[in-house]
Amino acid sequence: MTLKIIPNADLEREISAEAHLGLWKSLGDDPAFEIRFSPLRKKLVVIHVAATSEPIDPKLYINRGYGFREKDTVSLPEGNRFVITADIGSIGSICALRADPASFPTLFKFAASAFASEKAAERYIATLLRSEEQTKRIDLGRLPQYWLKLPRLSLRRRAPNPTIQYAEASYRLAAELETTSVPATAGTWLSVVVPVYNAPPRYLDDLVKSFETQGETGAELILSDDGSTSPETQQWYQRQQSKDNVRLVLNERNGGIAAATNAGLSHAKGQWTAFLDHDDVIAPHAFKLIRHTLEQNPDANFLYTDELVVDDTLRPTGVMLKPAYDSVLLTGVNYINHFSIYRHSRLREIGYLRTDYDGSQDYDLLLRYMEGVPEKSILHLPYPAYWWRRNGKTYSRQFMDAATANARKALTERFARQRQTVSVDGALTKTLHRVIFDAPHEWPKISVIIPSKDNFDLISRILGDLFEKTDYPNFEVLVVDNGSADQAVLDLYEHYRKTQPRFSAVINRETFNFSRSVNRGLSAATGEHCLILNNDVEVIEPGWLKEMVSCLAYDGAGIVGAKLLFSNDKMQHAGVVIGLGGLAGHWYLNKPKEFGGPMNRLHVRNTMTCVTGAVMLISGDCLRNIGLFDEENFAVAYNDVDYCLRAHRAGYRIIWTPFACLYHHESLSRGSDKSGERKKRFEQEKQNLRRLHATQGFIDRALNPAYGRDKSDPKIVVPTRLHIPSMS
Repeated sequence: MTLKIIPNADLEREISAEAHLGLWKSLGDDPAFEIRFSPLRKKLVVIHVAATSEPIDPKLYINRGYGFREKDTVSLPEGNRFVITADIGSIGSICALRADPASFPTLFKFAASAFASEKAAERYIATLLRSEEQTKRIDLGRLPQYWLKLPRLSLRRRAPNPTIQYAEASYRLAAELETTSVPATAGTWLSVVVPVYNAPPRYLDDLVKSFETQGETGAELILSDDGSTSPETQQWYQRQQSKDNVRLVLNERNGGIAAATNAGLSHAKGQWTAFLDHDDVIAPHAFKLIRHTLEQNPDANFLYTDELVVDDTLRPTGVMLKPAYDSVLLTGVNYINHFSIYRHSRLREIGYLRTDYDGSQDYDLLLRYMEGVPEKSILHLPYPAYWWRRNGKTYSRQFMDAATANARKALTERFARQRQTVSVDGALTKTLHRVIFDAPHEWPKISVIIPSKDNFDLISRILGDLFEKTDYPNFEVLVVDNGSADQAVLDLYEHYRKTQPRFSAVINRETFNFSRSVNRGLSAATGEHCLILNNDVEVIEPGWLKEMVSCLAYDGAGIVGAKLLFSNDKMQHAGVVIGLGGLAGHWYLNKPKEFGGPMNRLHVRNTMTCVTGAVMLISGDCLRNIGLFDEENFAVAYNDVDYCLRAHRAGYRIIWTPFACLYHHESLSRGSDKSGERKKRFEQEKQNLRRLHATQGFIDRALNPAYGRDKSDPKIVVPTRLHIPSMS
């Protein structure tokens, strides 16, 4: 960032032998320098003011977008020399500073410089203060974005913006990270290719500036113009000076995004390649962290980062915090998007971008690139390395129907290459995707295992829903009863024994142990796969079981869970996150049933680390390898968490689908665990979960590290360290 320092009419530059030191003369009682900087800037401004004869009384004004106001002022005590450190933040609402060195005519020295890190600023300050015995250093401390932290006389504050706080902290941590430098002789490690069409010059200025301020050797920026007709864009090209690391590829005709990108790729020299849009910006220290991550993981094949959403003037409006790589989620939504780093050699192998997929050309490229790549070599760097200028002018926003059709064509072809015949429909968000696998010639037999005792209303409803409202053609029902005495329930069992050859009910009078009941059912099951089903579940749609069984078609799938609602249509289960509350918990509990969550993830299928045992489909292969439920450590609580973690550790994929939706009238049949022996047992099972699975420190791949683990509705927290991914 270059500071623009503008003196007012009350200032005159002194022409003397000391002019190079910034010697100035004030002509009146209001001398002032306005210090301007762009939205993308270095976070620290160091202002050096020194009197040459008599003491001076500086003041500093902060413009937060409303002009320079008296309440946003810091007055300094009279003195001879000042070094003022102002933390303006890498992003935010502070758009200018004004320094008034004195309130009377006098001579003084003035200089201002910008620094990306505290260490760099400290080194500069040390050179200023060296050999000076009498110095006053005033540290203004943080000037937080969007709220006031000024002198005590000003008490009005705005609530902190978590997006700004998260981004600021991330960029500060990145600035302080010590990394090895790239030798000048090492060649090009990264090529950034940008297709350009009629881009406003200010967009291109912001993009080039963000590239140049990375300060990383061995990176190049290639702007590949797609036959722009805008005079402003063409004039911008003509004004550009020749640079080795910023190159223009001017294509004569308009061929579309993919063609322009491919033209740029043909000129790329880097081992790694990234793509940007012409209206977006590279975040501070992005290249530094990307290079460091790749150096720490030399066998990596792909890396993607998080994104900061900004408006047209680069003011932050939101953030896209992504999970670790999830091939199932990717079939529903292109959540990866930017900033994505590809091996150039593999891009050549697959033939670069295909020109018939405009609007979803990057999605098609991702799907083809990921085929055959080991998932552990696909890294997610949870750092907002990319500023997405969300202005509604991108191709996919303007031509959504065509972009959606191209995305579904790419998905269909992706599965066809794996010899799977699918169609693709709309998800709960219609522009997202639901892969529909072809129905098998014969659906596999499912053993439905229902632990139960008494409660005629519940057991009669779920049995009726299975036999009358579920369209799955091949299942058996095994009720495992731990001592029903209700004659109506016993008569119900007898009715189904006589009328449904697929039904059985076995009664063992014993203390309730959910894991033991499940294990009795698993041992008696004759199906290819098993479904654990609570008796307090209610069917909503007939196709729910077909959907769950279909999800086993995904690579490595071992367990499938459903979307569950409370009776009031609030969310009960959208997956379980390990580590919530130090144990495990349902995320987005009690949200409206239509709630989509971050990036509308809850409107498509996801890979989770855990799903609830209330409706849990377990593949036969997973059962044979993982075995039975743990009756000793998890008699009632956390048995599903334990089982999923064991399956996860063994390499099985756990899938949650919103397309199988049921009611779960939770715990109506068993009651509360908050008193007496039940409470004691519950506390012991919590301890067992911590002991066996170390859930306090568990990093669940489904949840971005920037989210807190203390609430069902996870909130962004200010990071205290960087999370560098590792393949190990």
